[in-house]
Amino acid sequence: MMKICIPFSKFILLISLFCSSSIFAQKNSDGLIQLSGVVVSGDSLTPVPFTSVLIKGSNRGTVADYYGFFSLVVRRSDTILFSSVGYAKSEVFIEDSLSDSRYSMIQMLQRDTATLPEQLVYPWPSKEQFRDAFLALNAPTDDHDRAFENLTREDVRLAIQGVPMSAQANSALAIQREYTRLYQMGQLPQVSLLNPVAWAQFIDAWKRGDFKSKK
Repeated sequence: MMKICIPFSKFILLISLFCSSSIFAQKNSDGLIQLSGVVVSGDSLTPVPFTSVLIKGSNRGTVADYYGFFSLVVRRSDTILFSSVGYAKSEVFIEDSLSDSRYSMIQMLQRDTATLPEQLVYPWPSKEQFRDAFLALNAPTDDHDRAFENLTREDVRLAIQGVPMSAQANSALAIQREYTRLYQMGQLPQVSLLNPVAWAQFIDAWKRGDFKSKK
């Protein structure tokens, strides 16, 4: 078996370094707490995302995530400040009596909203002056208004009948005719007894005398 010999001076140095590192680690960990929790709304218990979690009196802190979860290292006797837009600020004091190094909490924030009184804005100092000015208003009449007044409903209907179909309407009509042809392929054409459009066309043709004998 191979033996490793360490000089006594180096052995004392290693022991002193180990003890000093242990004491330093114990000193740093003394009074530290891993604080974790969730920030929720006090009225609906829904998470409050991106809440600022700061240690009061210092520049250390964190920001809660989208689900309101946060985690940071604090010391005993620290005061944690929670703040978010639309909510009242809240403070939590870390007690000295906490013995565990980890602590979980659920922090509720109350909504901070201010209801302003109703304000009515009028273009005139009083309703009576506004009524008089509105009744005396002489609105200008443009060409479109004059043309609309001159055209009666019958004139508009006759003008629409003379307008040719657009490309989109012609395409839809051609597709409908092809669909009807494929649907009736191999059978007799259907009789449109309940088709109101066909009845209207029949009545118009009857009034024009299309069915009269030419002899």
